Amino acid sequence: MKEENLFRLGVRRGLTKGWQGFLWIAKIILPISLFTAILAWSGFLDAIGFLIRPAMDFFGLPAVAAVPLVIGMLAGIYGGIAAMAVLPMTVDQMTLVAVFLLIAHNLVQECAVQGNSGVNPLKAALFRLVTAVLTVWALSFFLDPSGGPVAPENAAAAGAPAFTAMIVDWAVAASLLMVRIFFIVMFVLTILEIAKTFGWIHAIARFLAPLLRIMGLSGRVGLLWVTAVVFGLAYGGAVIVEEVKNGRLTETELEELHLSIGINHAMIEDPSLFLPLGIHPFWLWVPRLVVAIIAVRLLTLWYAFRRR
Repeated sequence: MKEENLFRLGVRRGLTKGWQGFLWIAKIILPISLFTAILAWSGFLDAIGFLIRPAMDFFGLPAVAAVPLVIGMLAGIYGGIAAMAVLPMTVDQMTLVAVFLLIAHNLVQECAVQGNSGVNPLKAALFRLVTAVLTVWALSFFLDPSGGPVAPENAAAAGAPAFTAMIVDWAVAASLLMVRIFFIVMFVLTILEIAKTFGWIHAIARFLAPLLRIMGLSGRVGLLWVTAVVFGLAYGGAVIVEEVKNGRLTETELEELHLSIGINHAMIEDPSLFLPLGIHPFWLWVPRLVVAIIAVRLLTLWYAFRRR
């Protein structure tokens, strides 16, 4: 078959799978994001913040840190940052909250995505929560979370918006998110199908092999890992589900991949959102990368132990 025909075939397959992947991800993201937006608007998230406050002593954080943690875990990075920006917290305290949320944010939505792309969603959520707790606990020895709070200059009490205004804000944000997801999923799946059609997959996997070995991952998950690390779980999940359908990955490879990207995804966009709060870039990028390597290595050892 001529190269031009191969290219057209790859594009056609990629666009078809991209559209299917987009519809799949939209069915998950839209209802769950609306539900969490309503919870955040209702004040319910603030009301249950007391449930996590006893755990704040474990990290040496003030009780108010429970609010961005709860909101971030359920409603996402943006909600967590919005809460942090108006609370009396030091830079070190915000650093620990930021690291926790970078690992364990938007758990309902993202773990639903992971659950539909090859791993038990409860297991994915538990992995991320335990890893976030242990990581923040370890980092608390290098930072000073017990310092006195410093109120941000722009701190101000703000009332809850009207329900209609909240729905409009959600609709705008969700629409923009879905537009981004559409173009990224269509682009990634089209490129992936073109690469498959021309037989480039093995060459790409070989190129990524050294990095994947460091991460403790199989070379066959290279493109999937890069997609999630660069674009995030919401985008990577639609790509991963296609590989799951094709049965190209083993259960072990899938669990290692999901553990790694659950800790270490959206490495470009998410950490940069915290920079305006004055948090040092080192804490936003390096700990997650190191913890993802350690976690996958430990999981590999656990599988080896079980086989014995």
